[in-house]
Amino acid sequence: MTHSASIAPPTSPREMWLVSAGHMLTHWYPATFYVLLPLLGRELNLSYTEIGFIMTAMHGIGAIMSMPGGMLVDMVGKKGTLMALSLFWIGLPYALLSLTHSYWMVLLCVSLVGIGNNLWHPAAIATLADRYPTRKGFVLSLHGMGGNVGEAVAPLVAGALLATLSWRTVVVINIVPGIIMAALLLLFLGAFTLENNRQEASAPQGVGDYLRNFGDLFRNRALMLISTATGLRTLTQSGLLTFLPVYLAYEMQYSSFAVGVCMAILQLGGFIAAPIGGHLSDRLGRRRIIMGGMTITGITIVGMALAAKTPWFVVFVALVGFFLYAMRPALQAWAMDATPRNMGGSTVGMQFTFSAVGAAVAPAVCGMISDAYGIYMAFYFLAGTIVFANLMMLLMPPDTGAPDSA
Repeated sequence: MTHSASIAPPTSPREMWLVSAGHMLTHWYPATFYVLLPLLGRELNLSYTEIGFIMTAMHGIGAIMSMPGGMLVDMVGKKGTLMALSLFWIGLPYALLSLTHSYWMVLLCVSLVGIGNNLWHPAAIATLADRYPTRKGFVLSLHGMGGNVGEAVAPLVAGALLATLSWRTVVVINIVPGIIMAALLLLFLGAFTLENNRQEASAPQGVGDYLRNFGDLFRNRALMLISTATGLRTLTQSGLLTFLPVYLAYEMQYSSFAVGVCMAILQLGGFIAAPIGGHLSDRLGRRRIIMGGMTITGITIVGMALAAKTPWFVVFVALVGFFLYAMRPALQAWAMDATPRNMGGSTVGMQFTFSAVGAAVAPAVCGMISDAYGIYMAFYFLAGTIVFANLMMLLMPPDTGAPDSA
């Protein structure tokens, strides 16, 4: 069952591109940090488990904050302002890392990042889905591509800067693009969103009405299953993003720049896949794209582990990125299909709570597996999780994944 009968007021493409560009910066910071992580681990003499727990702390706080962030979006409605605040909040703690010299201060900084990062998605995804109701998959794929651009370019830039600068200097320089983009969001999008709130189906709601609608989300079987599958997909992604650069630096002795190139290749695959997956999910249905993407992702992760230290390794990295990210806009659009438009922020908050839990679990579990059995076993574990997520899709109600255009 879909909820796109009422049509949102026309909007210019400028809003779509601004939101997607802002999303690029929200992913730029963590993508830079993944390249810095091996250097930070060496400087502080951290084990695999301790490295993994850094990312677990960030995503764990994100899991706690995702639902409050979604509630805030639906009840306040000032989406442009909230997106600008989120972007600034993400960048500042990364800059504060330059002042840290202890493991516990690093954990504090990345925990603050988790708060800001999970305010962005409820505001951004709900806005785009509401304004482009018949092309959710495609528009959300463009939003996802913004994230892929950030995650692809940032490792290259960080790797190049690290050739001449210390990692502490790099994290300070890194905050400048986010400040500029936050100002642009306030200037062009903040007032625009507020001006149109009176016309939106997702305008601010009364507390009583909101709480009744919020309770219905927990009884929505489709949303619960989609959110669980999303969490498992993100678990796989988070484990790869944390330990692929560590594996390349520690096991294969790659330079920081070479690590950045490999991570960029992973994101390049996702950049290509996102619009394809989003568009096909609008035309063919969400289920087909998600189940196909999950099946092939599991196979390619196993292939990546088996192809270690051969030229085929980079090929499999690109394939993992392609299929892992192809299903992301379809999952987001499917969740929005299954819930009322005036609960868009909370729907995204629910989905990203599960996503953040998966992202928090993966680094710690993969770190413990790597310390106990070797880092290759961590990759096999990740392949298994994405296959299990695919099985969740078999339990979905058949009508929820119908294309929007149907």
